[in-house]
Amino acid sequence: MNETVHFRYRIEYSKTSVMRFIGHLDMMRVWERTLRRAQLPLAYSQGFNPRPRINLGLALPLGYISQCEIMDVWLTEEIQNEALLQRIHHMLPPGLELQRVSRINLAIPNLQKQVQAVMYDIHLDPGPKFDQLQGKINTLLTSQQLLRERRGKTYDLRPLIHSLEYMESDSAIILKVCLSAQEGRTGRPDEVLLQLDIDPSTATIIRKQLIFTEPSKA
Repeated sequence: MNETVHFRYRIEYSKTSVMRFIGHLDMMRVWERTLRRAQLPLAYSQGFNPRPRINLGLALPLGYISQCEIMDVWLTEEIQNEALLQRIHHMLPPGLELQRVSRINLAIPNLQKQVQAVMYDIHLDPGPKFDQLQGKINTLLTSQQLLRERRGKTYDLRPLIHSLEYMESDSAIILKVCLSAQEGRTGRPDEVLLQLDIDPSTATIIRKQLIFTEPSKA
């Protein structure tokens, strides 16, 4: 007999450099194992091969670090937020850092449908010279169109860049960029770097914030 889903929880966590090369599907498996080890009353999908009802947020490209990962999980029993956080925390593998757990409304749309934009910090070390970078950023932001190719198709990068600025630290230059994350209109930090003539392999890219169309918690 199938269990009725009663409770939905949102788990917010960081993905550190230890797991930067773990892909989206593998991350799903990591979380399934973690939640099972925590002995949570997981709700399962129906069908021939039932799986725990888990909804990971926007896929994080390989090599990126994130301080704002989000996952929804459905349970068949209510658990207090702090108690749930502690049960998960004790089973987390290295590379994942739990931030908070909160119960949310069952009617809230899936995460992928809520996210509209993403904030990134891009650390450049050694950073390009000040004058060179400033000029390239100005050229990018004042351009009406930035045609690039992705998977054999031409697209315009410019409308996908909501904002771009930089700050200097003692050891690096940090680009702060906000990119569109809508279906069919997703900007990628590595493509912004290439447009600025910067090799993405020399940068550390950190996802800092997911921007939603509506409040993400009930």
